[in-house]
Formats: sequence, C-alpha cells, structure tokens
Amino acid sequence: MTTGKHTTITMRSERGQAMTEFALVLPVLALMLFAVIQFGIAFNNYITVTDAARAGARKAAVSRGTANPARTTEAAVRASAAGLDQGRLDVEIKSNFERGTDVTVSASYPYSISLLGLIVGSGRLTSTTTERVE
Repeated sequence: MTTGKHTTITMRSERGQAMTEFALVLPVLALMLFAVIQFGIAFNNYITVTDAARAGARKAAVSRGTANPARTTEAAVRASAAGLDQGRLDVEIKSNFERGTDVTVSASYPYSISLLGLIVGSGRLTSTTTERVE
C-alpha cells in the first residue's frame, strides 16, 4: 500500500495588503481634496468680487443726482460683497458722474491658496466694470 502526500494550499487574507495600499493613497487623496476646497474658496471670492464691481457700476450709473455718488457707489460694492472681509476689500471709482460719461468701478480682494501650510498661490482678485452714467 502506498501512501500519497497531500499538499494543502492555504489562502492568505488580503486584508493587510488593502490597508497598506489605502494608507499609501490616502495622503494623495487628502491633498487633492484640500486643493479643491482651497480653489473653490478662491473662485467663490472671485465671483463675489465680480458681482460687487458690477453692482457698484450699476449703482454709479443711476446715482448722478445723489449728494455723494462715489460714496453711494462704494456702499453698493461693499453691500454686494458682504461675505468678504471689508477691511481687505479695495474699491476704486473713476468718473466725474456727468450724464453720458463712463463710470469705471474696480473691486480688488487678496487671495492665497495653501496646502498643508505651504502657500502655492497668492495675489489679488480684481474685477472692473464700466457703465454709462444716465
């Protein structure tokens, strides 16, 4: 009678491998997520600055008869950009406020995009709108 040897193949769990791969990929995914969030904040601020300049120019176009049209215009810009830090928002108005002339309103706001404490981009978001004084 001959006896045969049986070979046993054991299946190892791949749980450790999946955890290791996840641990290696997680920092890259987190960095990408934070980059998207930072870019989204900067883009939202840009949209706000653009809308504020447009609102200010429209207000300037129809405020010729007010006592101080430049102050009225700046107030409209700041009201439209209420979500931004007003101390860091710069507003510039160029016009003599005479009927038929142009009024140019510029709004500017600083931005910086940082990832893990490192600033990867910074500058000023600026938008300018021109309208005709009515």
